[in-house]
Amino acid sequence: MYYLIILYLYSVKQYLFGKRAMSDPTVEFDVFSNLRDRLIAGAFEHGAKLRAEVLRVEYDCSASNIREILFRLSMAGLVDFQEQRGFRVPVQSKTRRHELAEMRILLEAEGLERSINNGGVEWEARLTGAHHKLSHIESRISSTGEVEPLAALWSVAEKEFHQTLLAACGSTLMQTTHGLIYDQFRQQVVNAKTNYGYYSDNIVDHKAILDAALDRNAPLARQKVHEHLARNLRENHADIDTK
Repeated sequence: MYYLIILYLYSVKQYLFGKRAMSDPTVEFDVFSNLRDRLIAGAFEHGAKLRAEVLRVEYDCSASNIREILFRLSMAGLVDFQEQRGFRVPVQSKTRRHELAEMRILLEAEGLERSINNGGVEWEARLTGAHHKLSHIESRISSTGEVEPLAALWSVAEKEFHQTLLAACGSTLMQTTHGLIYDQFRQQVVNAKTNYGYYSDNIVDHKAILDAALDRNAPLARQKVHEHLARNLRENHADIDTK
């Protein structure tokens, strides 16, 4: 089952980022990246309709280009598309969040163990650097008590740290799949009501994962990854409606 999921997501990745012709690749990629980042960072309400006619004005491009980009984003799981209803931001769902959390635990625990076995000093340095950046931002959030001013910066740093955990795993496919799952997961948990996905325990959690990785203690590292993400499993979270 695990490998079928991986192969499916890999095919999605190939479709999204493969050899699709574009009239202006640079402009379309910039719009695609910006819109993807906004969808992940909670810039749109969950369930909100995404109107090509409105977005085309904002991005100064044609409505057909926007529709193409929205379709690609729907293939990445960041936009819902239905005939007659158009494009919408996915609604928050306990079931979806639970499934994505399970996949993150599976991929990050396995990927981190492989990185511990394969990675050298360069990987340790990259991981330490990514954690230092993330820790600095999270400490600033903790001291001010305000997430929103640093939400975008923190989101980038948090993703970099978690991606670096898998950076020496030796599998491009695993890293690509993790990136797709991570983005969908973040979209589910990030909005103003959930404090943009920030928890005060994050500082301790991330340090515990880092220490276990640098100590080359794979079983402990897997445990710390699970503990970090377990709050998002169905039985442990109650901050969104049951669906």
